[in-house]
Amino acid sequence: MQLTVATLALTAGLLAAAILKTAWRGASEAPRGRVVAAWALVAAALAGSQLALGPALGPFAVASFLSLGALVWIAAGVSVRRPRSRAARDVALEPSERPSIVWRGWLRALLAGPVGGLAALGVGLAWAVWIPGAPQTRMVVGGILVALLWAGAMAWTLADDRILRAAGVLFGVALVTFTASALRGFA
Repeated sequence: MQLTVATLALTAGLLAAAILKTAWRGASEAPRGRVVAAWALVAAALAGSQLALGPALGPFAVASFLSLGALVWIAAGVSVRRPRSRAARDVALEPSERPSIVWRGWLRALLAGPVGGLAALGVGLAWAVWIPGAPQTRMVVGGILVALLWAGAMAWTLADDRILRAAGVLFGVALVTFTASALRGFA
């Protein structure tokens, strides 16, 4: 029974993907009808799966096989082209062409480290204070956000040529988020 449902779902996914491809390519006179037919096939497969496998397992299994069928259809149409010849160049991006100035290096280090950390901490704290939900969940997600945003702030400030823009954004984010957190308080 399960193998039959899986085979039917895989076939339905292949067929729905084929119908949608022809409709979206404009190969038919009435593409809207084909789109509706393809999505009706998907809906029928999902509805039939509830009867065959139950309301919990059926839609989950059939959605997986529908997606796999569509993926097989897409993979069957992949063609590999030869790349055009290009001039030899380095893979990495070139650093800024400006001459190195000491104060820029110090400012980049301050922005990437403590100022980026403060901005990330402000966003994490504002998340923990303002987002509804269990306090434990808000604190854990806020802590994870701090680490991710701090890494993003470091990468951005070290890669951006406009240091003052990065400084303004980071100081502004820190000011706004800490002010919002202080106004609300942790409830």
